[in-house]
Amino acid sequence: MLAWPLYPVVYEINTWVWLHELSQAAGQRITLANVPQAELERLAGLGFDGLWLMGVWRRSAGGRRVAREHPGLQGEYARALPGYTAEDVVGSPYCIADYSVDPALGGDAGLASLRRRLHALGLRLMLDFVPNHVALDHPWVDQHPDWLVQGGPDSLARQPGNYFAHRQGERWTVFAHGRDPYFDGWTDTAQVDYRSPAARRAMADLLLSIAERCDAARCDMAMLVTQDVFLRTWGGRFDPPRAEFWPAAITDLRARFPGFLTLAEVYWDMEWELQQQGFDYTYDKRLYDRLLQGDAVGVRLHLGAEMEFQRHLARFVENHDEQRAATAFGPEGSRTAAVLTLTLPGLRLLHEGQMEGRRVKLPVQLGRRPQEPADPALVDFYRRLLAALRHPAFHDGQWRLLETQAEWSGNRSHHHLLAHRWTLGDAWRLVVVNLSDRRAQCFLPLDFPDLANRFWRLTDVLSGIEWLRSGSELVQPGLYLDVAGRGYHLIEFSPA
Repeated sequence: MLAWPLYPVVYEINTWVWLHELSQAAGQRITLANVPQAELERLAGLGFDGLWLMGVWRRSAGGRRVAREHPGLQGEYARALPGYTAEDVVGSPYCIADYSVDPALGGDAGLASLRRRLHALGLRLMLDFVPNHVALDHPWVDQHPDWLVQGGPDSLARQPGNYFAHRQGERWTVFAHGRDPYFDGWTDTAQVDYRSPAARRAMADLLLSIAERCDAARCDMAMLVTQDVFLRTWGGRFDPPRAEFWPAAITDLRARFPGFLTLAEVYWDMEWELQQQGFDYTYDKRLYDRLLQGDAVGVRLHLGAEMEFQRHLARFVENHDEQRAATAFGPEGSRTAAVLTLTLPGLRLLHEGQMEGRRVKLPVQLGRRPQEPADPALVDFYRRLLAALRHPAFHDGQWRLLETQAEWSGNRSHHHLLAHRWTLGDAWRLVVVNLSDRRAQCFLPLDFPDLANRFWRLTDVLSGIEWLRSGSELVQPGLYLDVAGRGYHLIEFSPA
């Protein structure tokens, strides 16, 4: 297994769509077994440390039927892919029939072959683990019904959207759909019962089986199976009373696969709790929301948290659950948000299509997406940013949030500026972003070692602009900055 860097850069790929488009380009069927080497070299050349192949597991036939017949989803399909057909609806990647690679994508052998090729290029492989639920026609429904949450006829009558009836021979059993406590159930799923020791053991074994085939797992809605959330949703009691799934499962995982990386999708300010339960990284949705709101003060406070918390967060401005960054933040705002989030400590996550400026948020049930022209300027921007991120300072260096100071009394625009720096030996990097639409000015006192008493060349690696500055002035009053609205700098220092 390839070791992960402390602060990796991971690229999320919608596997079904990716292989469809590669097949169209090649004029033949492309699966995980025969992805063109040029495509893998392209991804490695961009500087990613790992690929998250979202949606490789075998999808449920029953889930596909639900996905095709659901009126609300049909509207989403039509908006995202006008003229879609039933064949385009391949089912949800989070409605899993079993943890074998879908034959349509190349099967287990295809995945194993691809992983070897990725490792040869220095790329690691991340796959999905869906702990909260299984498909509504999963084998456990018949073979291990006691591993799933059950109800009675009254449950089905009162909450028909949260329960379903299943017939086995002459017997009918009512099962709960998987859900979180704030929404109705996912009607293509069945809820795993984490109160059961046997169910917890079975899910932990599934996680181990996934770890045999990849280098990392992204764990879907990981907070739902914590004891507090589960009991708030379903009631009852755990056996034994304080049993938690994640600490035991991750302990087993690390014993068998040292160095395996775990990423939790988590919300509701439960990031620290999931980190304490063993996860290497947890989604930083709070940062995403504050950036979306343009809340510079909130972002600064968020980034002021303890480093032990910061370094275990997964930063993003886009993934398959969120709006496309070019739509959510706007063309310029998406660049500013990317410069900030991708240069912070933690795991840095990019989403396929983000670099090209795609705007259509594709429902995960679709296996094809509309054509959208790439934005050449945005593509060039991301190439420069990813190239800058390859420097070891961003992976192994020391990070610090910096305080901006007013250029003159009464000028409060510096509150819209965020600045942080990285140091690794004599390599220094400074990042500054303006989260407002208006110009902002500040002085930024710097504390790089041996900065005073000489001149320095400052180079913005994203724009190519250079400045010559006195080191003594950089220390006090500090680097003077006048940053355009939604502007940004990524600056490296070298002796003049």
